[in-house]
Amino acid sequence: MTIKHGYFFTSESVTEGHPDKVCDIVSDTILDAILKQDSKARVACETFISKGLLIVGGEITTTAKINTIEIIREVIKKIGYDRLSFGFDYNACAILDSINTQSPDIAMGVDTGGAGDQGLMIGFACKETPEFMPLPITLAHRLSMRLTEVRKKNILPYLGPDGKTQVTVEYVEWKPKRIDTIVLSTQHTEAILDKTGNHITKQSKEEIFDNIIKPVLGKLIDKNTKIYVNPTGKFLFGGPAADTGLTGRKIIVDTYGGMAAHGGGAFSGKDSTKVDRSACYMARHIAKNIVAAGFAERCTVQLAYAIGVAAPVSVMIDTHHSGKVHGSVLEPIVKKIFPLTPKEITEYLDLRRPIFAQTAAYGHFGRNGKTITWEKLNKVDELKVAAKI
Repeated sequence: MTIKHGYFFTSESVTEGHPDKVCDIVSDTILDAILKQDSKARVACETFISKGLLIVGGEITTTAKINTIEIIREVIKKIGYDRLSFGFDYNACAILDSINTQSPDIAMGVDTGGAGDQGLMIGFACKETPEFMPLPITLAHRLSMRLTEVRKKNILPYLGPDGKTQVTVEYVEWKPKRIDTIVLSTQHTEAILDKTGNHITKQSKEEIFDNIIKPVLGKLIDKNTKIYVNPTGKFLFGGPAADTGLTGRKIIVDTYGGMAAHGGGAFSGKDSTKVDRSACYMARHIAKNIVAAGFAERCTVQLAYAIGVAAPVSVMIDTHHSGKVHGSVLEPIVKKIFPLTPKEITEYLDLRRPIFAQTAAYGHFGRNGKTITWEKLNKVDELKVAAKI
């Protein structure tokens, strides 16, 4: 009797109205506003949000002149917190600006082309989806994006900005087979509460399924798929009124949904001298090109840096026993083909542009668009030649 290897894997996503994501979007929008005026700015912008209050701080060195408060209010309004019925109002909340300049001790190392901090950065790619991303996080993001779309298009007018999704995929022999469980929690108004006031109505659940879940996941759902919509019953109080938010607290949502390792550094609000962001983008770029070249079914790339030092202290490639070429063979090839100092990465990926607010929600990887340079497959042929395949 042959026993097939199987397991279940779950990833989650959140909408742009989730308090942590509000903070990420604010931080990246401020970064973009500064880069529009000063492409050489040093930015490390952090945001905190709670009931009726937003605080922005961090270290920024720039010649740009921006209206931080006005930018923040516009971001909150665009997300959808434009009335107190959702617990937070862009026009009524208090905003505190506590931004400083970058430490001269850090700047000294960065000025010479070194990394802005020490740390390890992880990139990952696999063949589970056309985007070379793991299927669970890809599906969770699609659900979150659709949840936001039907709210903003007023298809389901009772939805609020805050929401979370979760998808569990069953794997057999290391390949995704089916969706086992779907969880969707969405903020809403009182309009869809049943007579008890403790649950949303059956009709609203059906509308959420028909307009959000079915269009995104319908072909992957079977008779055994478990679906939970607002499993606690209701979700009236959400957003900053119900939960504190912080920049950089959704690092697994931002990357690979837990399918790959994580170095611990967040992305939003950081310019490209911060290798937490730029080197992770490069590691993803390398991993994606390696998988697209046919060297492996899945690939992890680790880059590590020392503060003030330009070259990475280590480069590691792991193809997880899934490919034609071992990681140790690929490492010297990667070092030769891909630029790996912070300055080189910034120039190669063209990261001095105001392109980051678009990445703050629904993941930084597996995205389309000309500005998302780290997703390009422009080194596939060169890798094949260097590896003699």
